[in-house]
Amino acid sequence: MNDLQTCLTTLESYLKARIPFISIRTSERSRALEVAAQLSHELNISIYFHTISQGTRDIVSNRLVNDDRSIMGGLDFANQKIAQQQNLTFIFTEVQDLEEDTPTSRQFQDLAMFATQTGGSIIVITNDPVWGPLQRLGMSITLDPPNEDEMLELIQDQISPYRGEFEIEWGLEEEKQAAAILDGISQIEAENVIATLLANGAIRNEDLTQLMHAKDRIFADISGIERVPIREDYQIGGLEGLKRWLEANEKLLTADLRERGIRPPRGVLLVGVPGCGKSLSAKAIASLWNLPLYRLDLSTIHGQYLGQSEGRLKEALATADHVAPCVLWIDEIEKGLAGATGSGDGGTSTRLVGQFLFWLQESLARVFVVATANDVSQLPPELLRRGRFDELFFVDLPNSKEREEIIRIYVEKGLRREIDQDLLDKLVQISEGFAGADLEAAVRDVVKQAFIKGDDSVTDQTFINYFENVVPLSQTSPEQIDFIRNWGRERAVPAGKPFEENQTEQSSFSRRKGPRNVIV
Repeated sequence: MNDLQTCLTTLESYLKARIPFISIRTSERSRALEVAAQLSHELNISIYFHTISQGTRDIVSNRLVNDDRSIMGGLDFANQKIAQQQNLTFIFTEVQDLEEDTPTSRQFQDLAMFATQTGGSIIVITNDPVWGPLQRLGMSITLDPPNEDEMLELIQDQISPYRGEFEIEWGLEEEKQAAAILDGISQIEAENVIATLLANGAIRNEDLTQLMHAKDRIFADISGIERVPIREDYQIGGLEGLKRWLEANEKLLTADLRERGIRPPRGVLLVGVPGCGKSLSAKAIASLWNLPLYRLDLSTIHGQYLGQSEGRLKEALATADHVAPCVLWIDEIEKGLAGATGSGDGGTSTRLVGQFLFWLQESLARVFVVATANDVSQLPPELLRRGRFDELFFVDLPNSKEREEIIRIYVEKGLRREIDQDLLDKLVQISEGFAGADLEAAVRDVVKQAFIKGDDSVTDQTFINYFENVVPLSQTSPEQIDFIRNWGRERAVPAGKPFEENQTEQSSFSRRKGPRNVIV
């Protein structure tokens, strides 16, 4: 654990031991300085801190002791004081070029070695690695952003003075939900978000949604994963099994489950026929759960140097942890992990699979993964083991009822009117063996004609002609479809209706033939 209390206890032991060099790895300089100020007071030791904007000051009184703001000036002053007095501690907060062998690194190395003679300690607050020979002179501490318990305390401290002044609907349960939502951001960012809510003159339960949006804006310019805009009107046609599962598990994503010894939902793996709504499902899940959606493109993490791919994946997953709660969409995961079943890439893909699965199992962040796959033969067996994902769903070709729902959704959205039931029945019959993408393409062609030639140009025959001109994958690659469906029947839970309900209808895909109509 790298929480505030652990940092406080560890730093106290290092200062008592007079460790000559200490690096505090954190992005929150102010929190690290607060810890040092508390220890300076409790241990009755002198601690000075240097910033480029203010020079060197006493950490308790904030008294200026040296007005030279440069790093070298601060180092020279520290060197002079350490030579004159025992057990002094100096903190440097804005040091660049410490990762490698640089003149700055050498200066800190010399100062740390000199500090051993008088019991001095040099502390560097940084978010970057420290040059090895320098770091080996001392110890390192990591201070993470506030965890859920610390965030809960922060929220309560900020809200409690206003109880009684105006309406605050949040109780302990809502405060815990807020802490879970804000997990991963810094203390000052959390304080700013809560202050913004308080400025409205009331805190209501629906403000929990505003917290999600605020956190989303904080991480708008992140690297490693891509932010995907989502609309509120995403609809999934069919896939009733998946919908029921999502409704049943939604509450678990934000609930405090630690006392019950269970973890929040980790995600689902959607495999099946191409074009049947797997990718759309990721967007719909984020919209349904009112969570930000991020996309991890595994093809972009591969590097040419040893360890580069693993480093990029680790960074991307760490970023996902910070932006949680969120939905993380990994499209066509089998392509990004291709080679894990062989040895053609020197074992890189195997290591990537292991790293991803370790994160999937051990991460405590509320990141819900929606991974999709088309080529099931390329999926690493480790990915399919029970307990990796919460559920493995198979997305089949839509049956007649599902096709009816999908066509109705696309027609009402594109033409802004309802479709006649008799025509809908005909289109359902014609579209036997169509994937969801085939249905969308056929309706989209009708909508294009309506836009170009006018709504009056669209007749029932227009729909029929466009639908009959679609050649679905179930006709062009029936063997591939049969292989995928047989695989899904044996290994996955149906995302839509059970296989038996679709078997009679979908066994005739390869036999459906007919002349293609020409659109005029």
